[in-house]
Amino acid sequence: MKTINIHKRIISQSKGVISDILNTLSSSDDKLWPKEKWPPMIFKKGLTIGAIGGHGPIKYSINTYIPGSLIEFTFVKPDGFKGVHRFEVTEIENNATELKHTIDMMLSGKGILTWHIAIRWLHDALIEDCFDKVENQFLTNKKETKWNLWVVFLRNRLRKN
Repeated sequence: MKTINIHKRIISQSKGVISDILNTLSSSDDKLWPKEKWPPMIFKKGLTIGAIGGHGPIKYSINTYIPGSLIEFTFVKPDGFKGVHRFEVTEIENNATELKHTIDMMLSGKGILTWHIAIRWLHDALIEDCFDKVENQFLTNKKETKWNLWVVFLRNRLRKN
């Protein structure tokens, strides 16, 4: 089953500023990933092509890294996920930059069920928290995207296991 999931946010900052944030992913000073609320993104070899890592039960290999512009990961786990996800930074104008996250994958077997029942919902909440974290670095009135009841239920259920 072909699955494409896209999140975009335009942030009122230059591409250079957002690029610097992208480049902190998986570092001790990660300014992109919402590790305060979610399992951290960890790549022991850092952002290098071929590095394997991920967050929680989701594992990837970095297949493309263009510092400040693009990080693309190929799914290693879970089973039934075949494809990529990526973060992209694109200048819209001088002080407007688009931060985009895309999943482009084929789902099969158990992956179809786990995506539709749980992972998609958790993923969507995580990416919105990620974008909030980036944008909040420049805002006085902080954004906090509210999780829907299904996400709250899933997180509570997973925490108990």
